[in-house]
Amino acid sequence: MELIIRNLSKTYANGVQALKDVNLTIQQGMFGLLGPNGAGKSSLMRTIATLQEADNGDIRLGDIDVLKQKQDVRKVLGYLPQEFGVYPKITAETMLDHIATLKGITHPKERKEIVEGLLQRVNLFSVRKKNLGTYSGGMKQRFGIAQALLGNPKLIIVDEPTAGLDPAERNRFHNLLSEIGENTIVILSTHIVDDVSNLCKDMAIICLGEVLAQGNPVQIVEEMKGKVWKKIIDKKEIDTYRQNCKVISTHLFAGKTQIHVFSDQQPDTSFESAETDLEDVYFSTISQKVDTITI
Repeated sequence: MELIIRNLSKTYANGVQALKDVNLTIQQGMFGLLGPNGAGKSSLMRTIATLQEADNGDIRLGDIDVLKQKQDVRKVLGYLPQEFGVYPKITAETMLDHIATLKGITHPKERKEIVEGLLQRVNLFSVRKKNLGTYSGGMKQRFGIAQALLGNPKLIIVDEPTAGLDPAERNRFHNLLSEIGENTIVILSTHIVDDVSNLCKDMAIICLGEVLAQGNPVQIVEEMKGKVWKKIIDKKEIDTYRQNCKVISTHLFAGKTQIHVFSDQQPDTSFESAETDLEDVYFSTISQKVDTITI
């Protein structure tokens, strides 16, 4: 099964064009949707998840017309939104059981087995009888994945799932998502470059509602190798370099300013070749739409 998006556009009542003629083909596995805040990622996810209407375009999940057959989509969809709230005084076990009932799993014994199995899978079984309000951020995210997995969905959407997690929780979450992506279409919407680099075999970069690039992260990085250069400069020189070079990002390095420049050839002998990574690709791509990124 694959998800095919064609010519998708969405403009809100306030005049903001959130999606501009978006075209994507997403296969089974982990797909990274990378873009800055306000890029249109959440608008695209909400449209795929049947939570808002599109103005134009078409989305198909296998034989399902996503924009017309909303109930059919919801039967095979797992969704973890960016803002995932929980009832603080309800246990994880009780809440997951309730959600399973809403998803049509009506037989008590079957529902109990499914709930316990999911809590085991997301490593929450030992705390299943604790109230959700006592959970850490990472535990709540893992609970969110558990509810998204109810009903064996064919498409799972996770929107900014690792924002605010500590490194250990983020690593656990990565491992869980990677396991899920072996048999399902999983769309990971994020602005964290490392999440896409570590997890996804295919990706797209979106900015101001437009898809600017799509492909395999390793191949995309390979295509840019030898075209990114770095130099330590005085901070007051940055405007001069921006006028004369394609500065794609600036970094603080040992208290000084390091610039990354995109160029087919070495700008001058004062520049060194930079080891290219997905971050350089990302910054170079979105610099077509926004100002140079500062880290």
